[in-house]
Amino acid sequence: MKKSLFIAEWKEIFRDRKVLIPIIAVIFIPILYSGMFLWAFWDPYEHLEDMPVAIVNNDKGAEFEGKDLTLGKELVDKLKENNEFDFHFVNKEEGYRDLEKQKYYILVEIPENFSENATTLMDDQPKKLELHYVPNESFNFLSAQIGETAVKEIKAAISKEVTATYAETIFDSITEMADGFDKASDGAGELNDGAIKLKDGSETLKENLELLAEKSIDFKDGVTKAQSGTKELAEGTNTLASGLNQLASGHDQLVKGANDAGAGANQLVSGAGQINAGLGEANAAAGQVIAGTEQIQAGANTLSQKMGELQGGAGNIAAGANQVHAGIQQLQAELSKFNASIEQLPLPEEVKQQLAGQFASLTPEITKLEKGSEQVANGTKQLQQSSGELQKGAQTLSGSIGELANGQQQLKAGLNELYAGSSALHEGTQELAKGHQTLLAGMNVFHEKLNEANSGANKLSDGATQLLSGMGELSEGSLKISDGTHQLADGSKELADGTDKLEDGTKELKDKLFEAADKAGDVQTNDETYDMMGEPVEVESKPINKVPNYGTGFAPYFLSLGLFVGALLLSIVYHLREPVERPKNGFTWFMSKFGVIAVVGLIQSFLAVVIMLFGLGIEVQSVPLFILTTVVTSFTFVTLIQFLVTLFADPGRFIAIILLILQLTTSAGTFPLELIPKVLQPLNLALPMTYSVQAYKAVISSGDYSVLWNNLGILMIFIISFMVLTLGYFISRHKRQFYIQGEEATAN
Repeated sequence: MKKSLFIAEWKEIFRDRKVLIPIIAVIFIPILYSGMFLWAFWDPYEHLEDMPVAIVNNDKGAEFEGKDLTLGKELVDKLKENNEFDFHFVNKEEGYRDLEKQKYYILVEIPENFSENATTLMDDQPKKLELHYVPNESFNFLSAQIGETAVKEIKAAISKEVTATYAETIFDSITEMADGFDKASDGAGELNDGAIKLKDGSETLKENLELLAEKSIDFKDGVTKAQSGTKELAEGTNTLASGLNQLASGHDQLVKGANDAGAGANQLVSGAGQINAGLGEANAAAGQVIAGTEQIQAGANTLSQKMGELQGGAGNIAAGANQVHAGIQQLQAELSKFNASIEQLPLPEEVKQQLAGQFASLTPEITKLEKGSEQVANGTKQLQQSSGELQKGAQTLSGSIGELANGQQQLKAGLNELYAGSSALHEGTQELAKGHQTLLAGMNVFHEKLNEANSGANKLSDGATQLLSGMGELSEGSLKISDGTHQLADGSKELADGTDKLEDGTKELKDKLFEAADKAGDVQTNDETYDMMGEPVEVESKPINKVPNYGTGFAPYFLSLGLFVGALLLSIVYHLREPVERPKNGFTWFMSKFGVIAVVGLIQSFLAVVIMLFGLGIEVQSVPLFILTTVVTSFTFVTLIQFLVTLFADPGRFIAIILLILQLTTSAGTFPLELIPKVLQPLNLALPMTYSVQAYKAVISSGDYSVLWNNLGILMIFIISFMVLTLGYFISRHKRQFYIQGEEATAN
C-alpha cells in the first residue's frame, strides 16, 4: 500500500524548517491583523480623558434683566468638572502657540461678546453665540472629528442654559402680563361704560342736531324777513335823518329870525300898524307851524314806540344769537374732545381714519358756523344798543316838540291877543318882549334837543345801515348754519352707528382681556419648567442589535481582512503547485495541496476565535456559529488564493492583492455601501468578503440567523466553485505532465 500524498506533503513541511517556520508564522497573521487592530481600536473613546484640549475664555460677561450673565465662566466651571477630555485652561496667546506646537489637538475659544450676544434675543437684529473651534487637523484628523462632536455637545449644553434663562424671563413677563391683562380688563370695562355714555350722548346729539337742522330753516326764514324789514327801517331812518337835517336848518333860520325880532322889539311900539299887518301874517304862519309841529310830534311818538318794539325784538334776537353761538362753541369743544379720543379707541385703523376724515371735513364748517353766529350776536347786540339810543332820542324829540307846540300855542295866543288888542299895543309889545325872551329860551332848548334828535337820527341811520349789512351777513350765515346743521345731523347718524359698534367692541375687549388675564394667571413655573424649555427634546437612544464599542463593530471587517491576508501569505511560503512526489492522479494532487492549506486555514480560524472570545472578550450571539463562520470564511479565502496562485503563479498573487483592495472598499465593513462611489457599488455583490462581513455581523451583533445562513451559503458556493476550478486545473495538468512522462518511461 502506497503512502498518502497528503501525509508526504506534511512530512516535507516538518522536514524543511524554511517552510515550517514561515507556515507557523502565517498561521498567526490573521491574529496580528484582526487581533492587533481590534485591540488597539477596541474602544478609543475610553481614553479621551488623555486627549489634551485647550480652553481659552475671553468672555467679558453681560447684564440681562438686572442680573449678571457670565456664560463663559459657567462653561469653564462645567468643563473643569468634566473628565471627558484633558482640558487645559490657558490664555489666548499661549493656547494658539501650543496648538501650533502640537501640544494640543484642539483649541476652543470663548470670544469676548459670548454673554453679550446672549442678551440680544429681543433686539431687532439678534446675534448668535459663537464658539471658535480650532482643531489642528494636520496633527491628527480623527481627533478633529471627535472634538467636533464634543463641541456640538457643549453647544447643546450652552443652548439649554441660554434658553432656560430666556424661558425664566419670558414666564416672569407672562406673570406681569397677567396683571396687565387684569388691569386692562378693568380699563376696558371703564372704556365700555364710557362707550355706553358716548352712545347715549351721540343719540342725544343726533336728536338735538336734527332739531337744530329743522329750526335752522325757520331761523333762515326769520332772518330773511328781518333783513327785509331792516331794509325798510334803514330807508325810513335815512328819510328821518334828512327831514331832521332840514328841520334843524329851518330852526336855525327861526332862531336867527327870533333874534332879529328881539332886536326889533323896541321898534315894535312905534310901528304898531306895520306890526299888526305882520302879526296877521305871523298868526296865519303860526297856525301852519303848529299844524306841522303836531305832525312832527305824532311822527316822533310813533318813532319812539317803534324803536321800543325794535329794541325788544333786537334784544330777543341778541339773546337767541348768543345762545346759538354758545351752543356752537360747546358743540365745537365736545367734538374736539371726541376727535382727540379717537386714537385711544380700540378700533381698526380704517375706522379711525374714516372718523378722523369726517371730523376734519366737519371742523371748517363748524368754525364758519361759529364765526357767523358770533357776527349775528354782535350785530344784534349793536342793533339793540342803537335802537335804545334811537328810542331815547325819539322820546326827547317828542318832548321837545311838545314844548315847542305849547310855545307855539302861546305864541299864537299872544299873536291873537296882539292882533285883537291893537289898542294896548304898547303893553302888548312889552309882553311880547317878555314872551320873546321866553320864546328865545324855548327855541334854544328846542335847538339843543333838535341837534340831539338830528345826531340820534344820524346814528339811527348808521345803525340801520350796519343792521342791514349785518342782516345780510346773518342771512349768509343762516344758509351756512342750515347746511352745516344738516351735515352735522347726517354725521351724527354715522356717529351713533359707530358708537354702537364701539360699545360691542369694548365689551368684547373687556371679556377677552379678562379671559387672557385668567389664562395667563394660570401659568405656573419652576426650575423644571425652565429646564424643559431649555431642552424640550431629549433624545433617548434605543438601538436595536446594539454594538457596544468600536472593536465589536469593526470585528467582521478585520477578521475577514486578517483571514484573507493569512491565506495570501500562505501562498508565498508554501508551494501550491509542485507536489513533493509524483501524484497518482489530479484529484490526489489537488487534495494533497488543499489538505495542507485547509489545515492551516482551520488552525488560523481557531486561533482567531480564541483570541476574539477570550483575549478581547468579544460577545457573540452564538459561539458555535461564530466558529463555523470563521472556518467558512477562512476556507473561502484559501480556496480563492489557491485557485489564483495555482492557475497564474505570481500574477495570481497580484490579482489577489487587487481583489483585496476592491473588497476593502466595497464590502461595507467600514462606511455604508451608499457612501462609496457608485461605479464601485456593483462590485459589492461579486466579491466574497461582502458575504463574510454580513455573516459576521449577523452572528456577532444582530442574531439574524436567516441572514447568517444565507451568506454562509453564498460563501460555500464560492468555496465549491474555487475547489472545482482548482481541481480541474490539477486534473488537466496531471494529464499533460505525468501522462507524457509515463509514455516516455515506457518507451525507454
